[in-house]
Amino acid sequence: MGMLKTKRIQQIQEYVLKHQSVSLDDLGTVFGVSKTTIRRDIRKLIKEGMIQKVYGGVAISHAKLESFNERKARNQLQKRLIAKTAADYVENGDVIFIDSGTTTLEMITFLKNKQITIITNNLDIIIEALAFENLNVISTGGFLERDTKSFSSYSHADSFKKYNFDKVFMASTGVSIVNGVTNSSPIESGIKETIVKGNADVFLLVDHTKLDKYAMVTYCGLEEIDYLITDDCLDDSYQDYAKENSIELVVIKE
Repeated sequence: MGMLKTKRIQQIQEYVLKHQSVSLDDLGTVFGVSKTTIRRDIRKLIKEGMIQKVYGGVAISHAKLESFNERKARNQLQKRLIAKTAADYVENGDVIFIDSGTTTLEMITFLKNKQITIITNNLDIIIEALAFENLNVISTGGFLERDTKSFSSYSHADSFKKYNFDKVFMASTGVSIVNGVTNSSPIESGIKETIVKGNADVFLLVDHTKLDKYAMVTYCGLEEIDYLITDDCLDDSYQDYAKENSIELVVIKE
């Protein structure tokens, strides 16, 4: 039965895609099952976002036609382009901090031929940099937060003050003018805060999905950022804010 049901749901989806919109009565007739069964199948498809309810029946959901994987691949490409743009600012001899994040992690690919020192609290970044002997890696140490694969410690934030970073590359869960640059791990925020407050140029790497969102903890105001690298042509409010606070907006081009 399970197989039949799955197959039927698949066929219903294809039927709706082909006809763009159909009534429940039609579906019942075509697939020879009761209206109750059709309703149950349809509910599953609606929940998956494949189709949407319309007056008198269902229609295809155009938004969901671009599959999750395509979106993920596209997002991945944009993160890589943001990371590449950020890496272009790094020069031989630089001492940089790379924050924990999926976009910042992509930077290693584009830094691998440079002679630099990377300080990071992120395990993935350390592993990624391992293969390249010209990258000096210094880990912050501390307690390993498994969720973020990052070392964090309340007591270690101060030890960053002794490093003279040239540039720091920060990640964020959400960025907005009102709430600033936010992060969902309170333990990591201490480290982020200390690093941004130093004398280094602060680069924030955020793709469009992070804009106008905010997480639990604000670790710095947006005005503390020197370069905002994103894949979104930011609206006027951001452009004006950037001008007023001399933030350089860098929008990647595909």
